[in-house]
Amino acid sequence: MKLLRRLPLLFIAAGAALGAMNAATAAPTPGAPLRVMSFNVRYATAPDGENAWDKRRDFFFETIEQFQPDVIGFQEVLAVQYDAIAERLKGHAFSGVAREDGRRQGEFSSIGYRKDRFSVVAAGTFWLSEQPTVPGSKSWDAALTRICSWARLREAATGREFVYANTHFDHRGVVARREAARVLSEQIGPIAAGVPAILTGDFNINEDNPAYVALVQPTKPEWIRWIDSYRTLHPQRQPDEASFNGFKGTVKGSRIDFIFHTSHFKATAAAIDRSSRDGRFPSDHYPVTAVLVWE
Repeated sequence: MKLLRRLPLLFIAAGAALGAMNAATAAPTPGAPLRVMSFNVRYATAPDGENAWDKRRDFFFETIEQFQPDVIGFQEVLAVQYDAIAERLKGHAFSGVAREDGRRQGEFSSIGYRKDRFSVVAAGTFWLSEQPTVPGSKSWDAALTRICSWARLREAATGREFVYANTHFDHRGVVARREAARVLSEQIGPIAAGVPAILTGDFNINEDNPAYVALVQPTKPEWIRWIDSYRTLHPQRQPDEASFNGFKGTVKGSRIDFIFHTSHFKATAAAIDRSSRDGRFPSDHYPVTAVLVWE
């Protein structure tokens, strides 16, 4: 009798799992909204104790799978994490190189995209320095080498193309962050000329920073005017918008992780994913998400 009483619950659980699997693998609808996520993974070799990569890896992946992104930008990805992400997220293909040597040394700002929906037309990485084409280059007061990886993606069902760029600005250099916004604008402008574009990343700035202003209010006509998806849908700034949690569940503060887009898109949803489990978090940053529709 006990077994019989448990059967409905088992069927419910199995049905829920099957439904999630089917949703994750369902064929994309032409012109469907774009589900976008940006996620700083926290690099694998950090001395994080109970929050070390190996102890939170499953929760990290489950958080991504729960949102089911069409495209996702990662930051702080070491090679071991790049390989783990590619192995786990089999429905996605990945683009990007590591910042120190342009291959696998150092952190990636990698891009993932649903391979049943998109193909890569072109892709590349540039360095946020005075020598954007030189791997490992670092300038101004930057503490670390910083990059932006990008991919021009074509939607198989419609043939439409857009550029997706993903970056990580320096965490210390005041001048470096301002100059990074300039370099990014100079580099991405020609790459995304005439097509829609999305920009994600950990920018290590808030909305009062000159680098943020340079992105959303560019001073040159050839630079892209980026639209902040979250602020569009949440126009009133709040005191609990922190996207960095430090593994402490912090909510007070400002966003430093953003999903920007061009006017070719309209945001219908945008959120800071504060998923936690028994007081634990999948990373020291909350992932940020947006749903974009083609205008």
